[in-house]
Amino acid sequence: MGGFFGAVSRRDVVIDTFFGVDYHTHLGTNTAGMVVFDAETGFQRQIHNIQNTPFRTRFEEDLRDFHGNAAIGCISDATPQPLLVRSQLGTYAIATVGRINNEKELVRDFFSNHGQQFLVMGNGEINQTELVAGLINQKTTLLAGIKYAQKVIKGSMTIMILTSKGEIITARDYYGRLPVLLGKNRDGYCVSFESFAYQKLGYRDAYELGPGEIVKVRPNGFKIMSPRKKKMRICSFLWVYYGYPNSNYEGKNVEVMRYRNGELMAAKEMKDGTLPEVDYVAGVPDSGIPHAIGYANEAAAEFARPFIKYTPTWPRSFMPGNQKLRNQVAKMKQIPIPELIKDKKLLFVDDSIVRGTQLRETVDFLYSAGAKEVHMRSACPPFMYPCRYLNFSRATSEMELITRRTIQEIEGDEGQKHIDEYADASTERGQCLLKTICEQLGFSSLGYQNIDDLCKAIGIDRDQLCTYCWTGKE
Repeated sequence: MGGFFGAVSRRDVVIDTFFGVDYHTHLGTNTAGMVVFDAETGFQRQIHNIQNTPFRTRFEEDLRDFHGNAAIGCISDATPQPLLVRSQLGTYAIATVGRINNEKELVRDFFSNHGQQFLVMGNGEINQTELVAGLINQKTTLLAGIKYAQKVIKGSMTIMILTSKGEIITARDYYGRLPVLLGKNRDGYCVSFESFAYQKLGYRDAYELGPGEIVKVRPNGFKIMSPRKKKMRICSFLWVYYGYPNSNYEGKNVEVMRYRNGELMAAKEMKDGTLPEVDYVAGVPDSGIPHAIGYANEAAAEFARPFIKYTPTWPRSFMPGNQKLRNQVAKMKQIPIPELIKDKKLLFVDDSIVRGTQLRETVDFLYSAGAKEVHMRSACPPFMYPCRYLNFSRATSEMELITRRTIQEIEGDEGQKHIDEYADASTERGQCLLKTICEQLGFSSLGYQNIDDLCKAIGIDRDQLCTYCWTGKE
């Protein structure tokens, strides 16, 4: 996926932006970039590949040369950025996070009507940030251009621009699928996805943009250039998995949501009589742990950590990109504690079950360490559709999802017509799906959180949340 951070101030903001971007590296691992603006020397930019080296290591040397009172930076899994653009709108830096589903149509329109050309990246694809800049440059002002891009892009697109006036213009995507927050200190303002990132740097909460809202940020304040839209569809998976525990989105804390989510899961199982007798409840580290704590507390069960993730060598879970190597790294990370596994009945809560490739390895090593039973619970409903908006999962086709793949094995093409039934554990098809996945992955039992309790745990009305990956409904 990706994330960005920027700051404008009456003082130098290089260090603030450096640490602010670094605090977003849990959102992506391919490339990172920083652009700094100084009124006398202009723009300074650097982009690095961070697949095998942490962000801060790659950029520490650049800090000696960077200087300026305005800067932006970006972590990206999609395209190298921020880009520096020169057009009739002036010179500006731009960073984006999102997904363009109608890229081919937009590019075709450019080629046929405007004689536009785009640079091609090593994989043959067009840099989506360059495409967004091309859309913006169709209009006579940056504001008009951003609004035009928001209108014609199908998918989602959150944008941050650093102008040659040392101002930041930021736009939350049209339906607010990702958060954008402003922080404030005595010298200026910052723009961030993660609230904890600027709080650690001495900024305090100033403003949270609404869906589609566009704001211009200066050292002495911010101005709303285009008001928020009424309809919001913020991503539910922010709270379940990829949001950082310390952060708040729409006033709802991530870690608190995860405790509540686990509590609701356990409460339902106790009510339904499906809660198994186990020695320990545990979380699949790290993001499953808070869900498991809530589950254990509600079920009055003992919480334990039968295996620990070894993070000093491979601290970031999204890398490397090669799936075979990713599986091996995941296996090497998991260090068992035999005293908490041998002859024990264990219930694990994972944040989600997407493809199931790594869970099979986890279950195998637990049984090889002597576990008597391994029960699995997913802190969110079964994934039935790949994300169309944010690319938070590497699963890009339906058949990469363990649910859809299993449905095909159970019932063939006919089963794909009954996705809603398979997603509902109370139906015959839903029970069949659970039973089959248990057999495939070696679980003693399997359960998924339901969509209603998930939304209740978040604390935001369901019609304001994006649940497309579970329901297929926008």
